[in-house]
Order: sequence, then structure tokens, then C-alpha cells
Amino acid sequence: MHYSPMDELTRDIEEYGKLREELEAEHTGKWVLIKNRKLVALHDSFEKAAEDAVKQFGQGPYLIRQIGAPPITLSASAMYHIGND
Repeated sequence: MHYSPMDELTRDIEEYGKLREELEAEHTGKWVLIKNRKLVALHDSFEKAAEDAVKQFGQGPYLIRQIGAPPITLSASAMYHIGND
């Protein structure tokens, strides 16, 4: 089954939510890379996480989030752009 990029990102965000408590207990401040509902890697910086994501997967979507940081809310125009590349 093929999902839209926004659907894929939504599923990765849901996966982060399932892992959040454990990640925050053990890795607060690190950056997590999640792709296809799988925790791919943990990194010390956003730059390293982004470099790894591009190296492994090319263009997204994939989720890169700092563990313990509040979620970022995307504007409607950013979400529209993500889903319509």
C-alpha cells in the first residue's frame, strides 16, 4: 500500500509517541531518526541526524525530532508543500 508523504510522516510521529517515554528516560536531548515507523538511529545533533537521513533515504519524508523537546507545529502552507512535492 502506498501512503502520501504526509500520511507517512503522521505514522512516524505516531511511532515516536509510542517510544517517547522510553526515549526521554534514556536519551533526552539527542535527536531521533524515524522512517517507516522504525527507530533508525539516535544522534547528538540535528545536523548528524539529517545527514544520516539523506544518506540512507534521500528525500523524505522521515521524522527527525529532538527527544524531550515539545513538538513543532507546521503551518498549513508547510504541510501543503510537504504533501505536494
